Amino acid sequence: MSAASATKSPLTWAVHVSALLLVAIWLLPTFGLLVSSVRTKDQIAVSGWWTAMTSSTQNKIKRAPGADGQVERDGKYVISGNVLEGSGTIQAFGFSSRAPKKYQPGDVATLRDGSLLTVEANGDFEIVADEKITKSRGQRIFITATTPPSFTTDNFKTVVNAEGLGKSFINSLTVTIPATIIPILIAAFAAYALAWMEFPGRALLIAVVVGLLVVPLQMSLIPLLTAYQKIGAFFGVPGKTYLGIWLAHTGFGLPLAVYLLRNYIAGLPREIIESARVDGATDFEIFLKIVLPLSFPALASFAIFQFLWVWNDLLVAMVFLGAGDDELVLTGRLVNLLGSRGGDWDILSASAFITIVVPIIVFFSLQRYLVRGLLAGSVKGG
Repeated sequence: MSAASATKSPLTWAVHVSALLLVAIWLLPTFGLLVSSVRTKDQIAVSGWWTAMTSSTQNKIKRAPGADGQVERDGKYVISGNVLEGSGTIQAFGFSSRAPKKYQPGDVATLRDGSLLTVEANGDFEIVADEKITKSRGQRIFITATTPPSFTTDNFKTVVNAEGLGKSFINSLTVTIPATIIPILIAAFAAYALAWMEFPGRALLIAVVVGLLVVPLQMSLIPLLTAYQKIGAFFGVPGKTYLGIWLAHTGFGLPLAVYLLRNYIAGLPREIIESARVDGATDFEIFLKIVLPLSFPALASFAIFQFLWVWNDLLVAMVFLGAGDDELVLTGRLVNLLGSRGGDWDILSASAFITIVVPIIVFFSLQRYLVRGLLAGSVKGG
């Protein structure tokens, strides 16, 4: 072997580098979401997830106890406490919004009523007055504190313990699993017929399948719903059931499934199919015993796409299944949970990560078949 052939070409290195960049682009947001989901709300507000392992500086406003919290000590009236929630170090403090960093830890600040305020580096503070304090509302204390990195699972506990979340999780599985399996079963039979069976209008059907790939879901959603309601009323089927959403997702997923599987099956060796027919095998036997096992990479590729699409769907689920507490899917439940928590980025991060856990498991379980199935299905045809 020559040195030139043993050395990788620049194109090979470019492909490897591009693949690594794509992996990094896909993994970094997911990793960042995981890190954010275990950080506190205050930390998320002041620094990005990439600084999670370093200390962060935060500006906060704390309020000391009122008159009810004072004690008499050596003829003085004292209110004491700690302005830090957990660990940290005070860098500066103040009692006015105009000068929130006027004093250093250990300095003595004279308040407007003549009392003295002292804040230590560890967060301990004292307000000392010569006369009894009468204000029921406590003194505001502005602090600038450096807090070490900390992590918590409270965000996940809040989301997991949300009312109805378990039911919504089961609803999502009930919708997603059949809505993934049904189109695969139908598309596999259709793909074999379009690839290896001769019948009038086959080319026209293939053209129709390709054309349906570009039809937007939003354009076909209302006509499909109208047709389903009319058919359901004719047969006495309730308007919103799991059957309806299974059929809807099957209809939306079939064009891609048939196109992908047909191209893959058409690329299988013709000699195998013809040998089986010579031996007397029927089309059903050829499909079941030869084509189906050989087409597993393509089946797995479509299963990943369909599962991800159905699992993350909210529009079709609300239209065909409903938005009641008993029918709401996981994405809808998390949207409702965040409805009054627009600024709670910690809860939002934990909710988003819980939503993507199942798709991630499915993807990594089948990912070794993904590229093989997509590439074979995109370049082979008959």
